[in-house]
Amino acid sequence: MIEIKNVTKVYNTGVTFHALAGVSFTINDGEFVAIMGPSGSGKSTLMHILGALDTPTSGSYFLDGKDMSKLSDDDLADIRKNKVGFVFQSFNLLPRATALRNVMLPLVYQGGERSKRKGTAEAALRAAGLDEGHFNHLSNQLSGGQIQRIAIARALVNNPTLILADEPTGNLDTKTGEIVLGTFQRLNEEQNRTVILITHESDVAQHAKRIIFIKDGRIVSDATTHGQKIIHHS
Repeated sequence: MIEIKNVTKVYNTGVTFHALAGVSFTINDGEFVAIMGPSGSGKSTLMHILGALDTPTSGSYFLDGKDMSKLSDDDLADIRKNKVGFVFQSFNLLPRATALRNVMLPLVYQGGERSKRKGTAEAALRAAGLDEGHFNHLSNQLSGGQIQRIAIARALVNNPTLILADEPTGNLDTKTGEIVLGTFQRLNEEQNRTVILITHESDVAQHAKRIIFIKDGRIVSDATTHGQKIIHHS
């Protein structure tokens, strides 16, 4: 599904900064991968490239066999809309809209019958684990965990092949965070969704089946997890 080849990202803001310095890896369909690293390691820059929100300075990124550097802005926008679901730490929901309305919004831009949009949004909320009794609650009336499930449902509503979650438990307590991470595990195992989790916390990363550790813009390890045991690739 994903092939990153010798990707670099350089920022020039008076001082040249190498956010990524020759990153290469592949991710197959249906994998659950955590990209882990400390603040400033380059993991968020990498996520922006994976989500077609930014482009590499050099190197190449192939998504489903397509060279992303060859695509137009409209093509990239279509990929962000239809192939990638984003889940952020800050939720990014409309506080005065209901859970259902928040999830329906991405579908409004696609047109179609309102009843069909409503049914699709309800199905996404159920898949994300939100109780049906909360569908018509305003998002600012719900708990952090419930709000993050709405955000997950919004990411699912266009049936993306790839879910990118950037520090999705950062604003949640430990117990609630575990529930949200369990939702990602279930989506991966039961629906074969490809999930990429960006985190700086090792206990969060352990919920994935593979951990790519990045530091100073370089991959320092790429390991498969098995429970709490990490098996490093040769």
